[in-house]
Amino acid sequence: MASLQEPEVLLAQRLASNEKAIRSKAIKKLRKYIVVRSQNASGGFKPDELLKLWKGLFYCLWMQDKLLLQEELSNQISTLIHHFHHTDQQLLYMESFLQTLKREWTGIDRLRMDKFYQVVRFMFRQSFEVLRRQSWENSVVARFLQLLTSHLLQADSGAPSGLQLHILNLYLSELAAVGAAELTADQNLTFIEPFCKTAAKTKNRMLLSAICSSIFSTIIDQAPFAVEDLMKEVNSSDSGQASEEEDGCEEDKTSSKAVCRRRSGRQIDGNKPNNDEEEEDDLSHLEDSDSELAHEDVGPVLQFDFAAVAQKLLELASRSNTPGHNRKKLYKIIKVLRDLSEGVFPQDEYPEEVSTDEDDDMFGSRKRMKRSAHRETEEGASVTKKRKEMEEFGKPNNADSVDVAVSNAKEKKQKKKKKKK
Repeated sequence: MASLQEPEVLLAQRLASNEKAIRSKAIKKLRKYIVVRSQNASGGFKPDELLKLWKGLFYCLWMQDKLLLQEELSNQISTLIHHFHHTDQQLLYMESFLQTLKREWTGIDRLRMDKFYQVVRFMFRQSFEVLRRQSWENSVVARFLQLLTSHLLQADSGAPSGLQLHILNLYLSELAAVGAAELTADQNLTFIEPFCKTAAKTKNRMLLSAICSSIFSTIIDQAPFAVEDLMKEVNSSDSGQASEEEDGCEEDKTSSKAVCRRRSGRQIDGNKPNNDEEEEDDLSHLEDSDSELAHEDVGPVLQFDFAAVAQKLLELASRSNTPGHNRKKLYKIIKVLRDLSEGVFPQDEYPEEVSTDEDDDMFGSRKRMKRSAHRETEEGASVTKKRKEMEEFGKPNNADSVDVAVSNAKEKKQKKKKKKK
């Protein structure tokens, strides 16, 4: 009975109550309890105490219905991490969350899965926010990545495949949402280094394919947008110089228009009359607005040094203990990254993409589609070649055609002679 009087147990029971009012009060009391407890000189929470609290939080979300209320509750649960006063306790809160989800994941039914997907996303977003408030300190980032590796990426982690795939899908987008404006290319490489190491040594082909499609292919797909963001930063930093140049160009209006058009990235043909140039400007403006609308939902993008990422993958893939299947797949990615570092943007030359959705097996990869199309063209070419050969085989030779013509002429002469007689 003494264990039932522990505050963590009492809070967990109230968090898992059937009545919403009791659960809401329990969340508020838990927030205050975390603030007071983490300020104690004794060192705050122990791992088993946080596991008890997380069991109550898990079933608190389990009992919650209605989408907006689920989103609000997920936000409240994830922001509890900021009420711990020490980084150790914040990382322990995140670790207890991962342990709880690994234990309970297979028991979540499909009707409740979406709200747990949501709380996972919110927890990673707030964890990245913790790192941002610590100014992305190397030691704190290293501890977070070690926690992520030990609980999700290692072969003996016991993480369910669905949880691994979901975290891989949201990792870069949530990191970009929090730190795209602050993180450098070297720091971003540090954040994906655990996935590079796992891709080089894992024997789980499903996990390898998921890392390639969710991490590396995402970096490749977002490369044009990353370049656009970089150019915007360069232009903003050079705004003072640009304003001086524009003041110097005010003497000649036509030249100033040309300079402004060149800066906007539009091509101008000087041989055309002014009306045509204005029409071209209008069209190019429409094209630019269309492209902006098309890329409106891309969101913040992380900056990467593609040559450095390729070099890191090459170091890991060229090791003797790297499986051959992993090495072959990583070498394809390395080739694309090297092309990107040289300014060559691939169109359909991506490494083989594998869907991370288990129910999405009907969609093949781009490479398979290209192979099937290539086979169809080869089959079509072979059929046309056979038809030509048959037609050529059916045609008579030149000598034979001459003999046939001579025999036909003789028969006609004989018929004429018979008619005269």
